[in-house]
Amino acid sequence: MSGWSRVCRIEEIPVLGARVIEAAHASGDDVAIFRTADDRVFALRDRCPHKGGPLSQGIVFGESVACPLHGWNIDLTSGCAHAPDRGCAQRVAVHVDAGTVYLKTGDGAPRVSTFQPAEQAVEQAAVRD
Repeated sequence: MSGWSRVCRIEEIPVLGARVIEAAHASGDDVAIFRTADDRVFALRDRCPHKGGPLSQGIVFGESVACPLHGWNIDLTSGCAHAPDRGCAQRVAVHVDAGTVYLKTGDGAPRVSTFQPAEQAVEQAAVRD
């Protein structure tokens, strides 16, 4: 698939959970890939628009994720906070084909680095802090 980079199998993303792709965003930030109960997949820059909390560590419900720091609810389809909160986490184009998850690459798209389970990202963030 031209313009897309393979990042993982859908089974590698827990249902109602997330996985982290390290430094995949053009800014150098991580990208979180989320999986809903009905196996829909979404990708967002792994930073809450409120205080930069790691969305990958949040709780996924429906098509939203709750930021683990202050409980902001972020819509996975738009990346935007639910009212009354304001702000958006940047969306990243994601596609699933035959159980394989791809992120969009190329002009203006994030760079894709290494796949990392969310739990490992938590451990590394604790070491960096």
